[in-house]
Amino acid sequence: MRNWDAIVIGSGPNGLSAAASIAEAGFSVLVIEASQEIGGGTRTLPLTLPGFRHDICSAIHPLAISSPAFSRRPLAEYGLEWVHPAIPLAHALDGGQAIAMERSLRTTADRLGEDGEAYYRLLAPAVDHWQFLNDLAGGKWRTPRDSAGLLRLALQSARSAVGLMESRFRGAGAKALLAGLAGHANLPLEDAFSAGFGISMGASGHAVGWPFPRGGAGRIAGALAGYLRSLGVEFETGARVNSLDDLPPHRIALCDISPRELLRISGSRLPGWFRARLAKFRYGPGAFKLDWALDGPIPWTAADCHRAGTVHVGGTADEIAAGERTVWEGNCAENPFVIVAQHTRFDPSRAPVGKHTAWAYCHVPNGSQVDMSERIEGQIERFAPGFRNRILARSVLGPMALEARNANLVGGDFCGGANSWRQLFTRPTMFAYLTPDPRILLCSSATPPGAGVHGMCGYYAARVAISRLRQRARTRESAKSAPTAAKVVPTRAVRVAVAIAIGAATLVRWRRRIG
Repeated sequence: MRNWDAIVIGSGPNGLSAAASIAEAGFSVLVIEASQEIGGGTRTLPLTLPGFRHDICSAIHPLAISSPAFSRRPLAEYGLEWVHPAIPLAHALDGGQAIAMERSLRTTADRLGEDGEAYYRLLAPAVDHWQFLNDLAGGKWRTPRDSAGLLRLALQSARSAVGLMESRFRGAGAKALLAGLAGHANLPLEDAFSAGFGISMGASGHAVGWPFPRGGAGRIAGALAGYLRSLGVEFETGARVNSLDDLPPHRIALCDISPRELLRISGSRLPGWFRARLAKFRYGPGAFKLDWALDGPIPWTAADCHRAGTVHVGGTADEIAAGERTVWEGNCAENPFVIVAQHTRFDPSRAPVGKHTAWAYCHVPNGSQVDMSERIEGQIERFAPGFRNRILARSVLGPMALEARNANLVGGDFCGGANSWRQLFTRPTMFAYLTPDPRILLCSSATPPGAGVHGMCGYYAARVAISRLRQRARTRESAKSAPTAAKVVPTRAVRVAVAIAIGAATLVRWRRRIG
């Protein structure tokens, strides 16, 4: 049986990203996936009718296109092509109106009237420094052109979305736009740091757009897999891991799984105190997801909604804030905030000629059993009268159905854990990717920087893995080349322990002398 340098458990974007980094460093990698198809949340399947292709989880990818984990790799050579809608986002309002988030920050600001300059000043530092921020995320440091602007941006990002809206904007349009952007945080908009999610989502739309892969989200996983195979990485699908002890021989294991799954498979490999910390990890609200096969495009009243790849459906900022707060209080919103993606307006390959698909979800309490289909479709009908008449078939996936398809989606949580400020800096514990066992690392969205199809959790965890693998390789080489006597040199831990013991004995003798 082959002895692998690294085994990656789970083939979501983070697992594939980790595998790529390790293989690029020259180590052997095996990826093990419980499903028959790789990709985790980045898969595309015919969920409704033959010929209609739907993304089973992630659908729009504003963080993927510029992520260092993806952009630095030749994924276009393996079939990944990004589709950019005419505008990244439209926010539907009553009365046939909509707020359009254009690619141009200035154009968007100009359409926001009295709030235009405030909106421009809020997002300009992030938009202007988007490449710097991505380089920083990838480990490249350089001095920013506007350090003061980035500092102000950081301070604003720590605020609540409600507080930022009320202090910055006067009109309903700008407030609704920011509320919808912040709604992606899966947090009450009154919570600290919810503004940061809104700022980052808006800045990404202006800086790089909100694209999606032609043919479906599965093309991201497919391109990564093709690249990994070119590096010699091997895959084992349809193989659910029930114990880390059952894995083939390996030097290190990276787990693209939830903390709950790590608890399940780790057994006695992790000490009780760490297992207790993992058990206390809090998961966020779940998602209730619908996919539709349509006999025509969604008949939005507002013209800008027809031009957008993503449409936010939830009405005013107050309505969105109330709905998200209700979910965190353990109830389902009567008028939920709904995120809609309409791929076939810009990628007709996903449906038969003349037909369309639509993808949507809203937040619900974790593990909720409430059927939100009527409420979601009612919200869309509110801004697109006649929508229900165009439905040919629908796929309904509540929180527990999502978890059944992907064990990482605990209770339907898309985010890998609650985004509350208490967990932003301790995902899933203060040790992030590390565990007490040096041969086990966690690299799922439960670790920094959290949710999203960006691969950066795996990217960062792989750095730790590569360092450890190289250290072990150096240790083996030293052991082979050193004289026999050198092999009994104490380890660093033993030397430290001996030094502490000598120091303690010296202190005791010294105290006796002066006593």
